[in-house]
Amino acid sequence: MADSARVLFVHNALTEFVRLDLDELRKRFHVTERFENSRVVNPIALWRQVRDHDLVFGWFASWHTFLPVEFARRLSKPSVLVVGGYDVANLPEIDYGHQRGGVKKTLSSREMHLATRLLATSDYSRQEVARNVGLTNGRAQSLYLGVPDKFGQLPHSRRERMALSVGNVNRSNLTRKGHEPFVRAAAALPDVSFVLVGSWHDDAIDFLRSIASPNVSFTGRIDDSDLLDYYRRASVYVQPSLHEGFGLSVAEAMLGGCIPVTTVAGSLPEVTGEYGVKIASPEPEQIADAVRIALERHEDERAAIRNHILDNFSVAKRSQEMVQVIESLLNGR
Repeated sequence: MADSARVLFVHNALTEFVRLDLDELRKRFHVTERFENSRVVNPIALWRQVRDHDLVFGWFASWHTFLPVEFARRLSKPSVLVVGGYDVANLPEIDYGHQRGGVKKTLSSREMHLATRLLATSDYSRQEVARNVGLTNGRAQSLYLGVPDKFGQLPHSRRERMALSVGNVNRSNLTRKGHEPFVRAAAALPDVSFVLVGSWHDDAIDFLRSIASPNVSFTGRIDDSDLLDYYRRASVYVQPSLHEGFGLSVAEAMLGGCIPVTTVAGSLPEVTGEYGVKIASPEPEQIADAVRIALERHEDERAAIRNHILDNFSVAKRSQEMVQVIESLLNGR
């Protein structure tokens, strides 16, 4: 049955990690993509669409996947939800996460309880499911994201004294991704270039510019080839987050040979393993000290850092395990 199985793939943004899953599942199943960016849907048409598929596969437990999972349960169809991030988080101190309470918590929690299987993007996210949603019956399992190798080999170009960080520039990420302390840390290292790559979504960029020292630059949105060039040139990659469901940019930078400087928040210790420099909290002084240490690391460490990502977070490994989960559900196991 699996070869001819029809999978309804539901998402609300075709980010790279979502697209990778979609592409991989299309190699094995007949997949219909449902992009849902509105809370107003035609329930009759959606019911028919779920009815005409063998399984629902959704990215994140939120408004866009609620009805597909609800209808799948009512139609006795299996459903798989990938979770990890805002849907399972409960961080009222930074105003982040559906599990803080209210309608979003009620909706996403019910959805996760209804889904046949949850694929958490990290062990940390799986623990959040247990802690914040109360699902401890084994239906949630960890499955790391796959990180495509866009370099092919360790870049051998000369590294610059550059500390790089990547993420959308908005008010939330000033604290959640640590953009503010990253920018403030630059003042303590005037001979190091601090670069923040990411789209500007609100007035957060004006605030960051107002506190930036002369050695800080903001690129705005750049294309993939330019981002890879930054990964090749930067000596250090900095991710001073307060929460991470996985940390894809960290893994990408490590594939490019950057020495990671991260907090121990969320899944970051899982992604970095024994490598890089870890800080207890995202304070500018700690970030600056960690960047200083990372800049002194031996060049041979970059190859080991790259191999760590290749060995643990391959696209092929994630694809194989996803297919195994789906086939087991289609076969009634």
